[in-house]
Amino acid sequence: MTYRSTATTTRWQPWTFRDESWHSADLTDFKVEARDGEIGKIDSATYELDGSYLIVDTGPWIFGKKVMLPAGVVNAVDMENRVVLVDRSKEQIKNAPEFDHAMLNDMKYRERLGTYYGEEGQGWYDRDRGF
Repeated sequence: MTYRSTATTTRWQPWTFRDESWHSADLTDFKVEARDGEIGKIDSATYELDGSYLIVDTGPWIFGKKVMLPAGVVNAVDMENRVVLVDRSKEQIKNAPEFDHAMLNDMKYRERLGTYYGEEGQGWYDRDRGF
C-alpha cells in the first residue's frame, strides 16, 4: 500500500485536512481505518475552508451509527486501495456522539466535536449531557 501522510507541526486544526491534495479527492465509499483496525466507510466528505469533515458509517444499521470526524484526524489517504487512515482508536470513534444532521452547521457542536477528538485524541464525551 502507498500511503501519503503529512505530519502536523502546527497547532491542532480539527476542521482542516493536513494535506491539501486530499481536497481534490472524492473520499466517498473509502474504508476508514483507525489506529487499531477498520471502523467503517465514508458516506460523505466536505472540503470547506476550516470546516472539512467526514461522515462515517460505523457498521450495519442495528449495530453501527454515523459519526462526524473532523478532517484534522485524517493521517493518510491510500487512493489506490481506497482507504483513509485516521489517528484515533476504534473505541474513541465508536463512543463518539452520533452524527446529528440538524447540528451540522452549529458552531458549538463542531467546537465540542473538536474538543472530543482533541489534538492527541484525548477528548471526552458525556453521553448523559450530550458532550
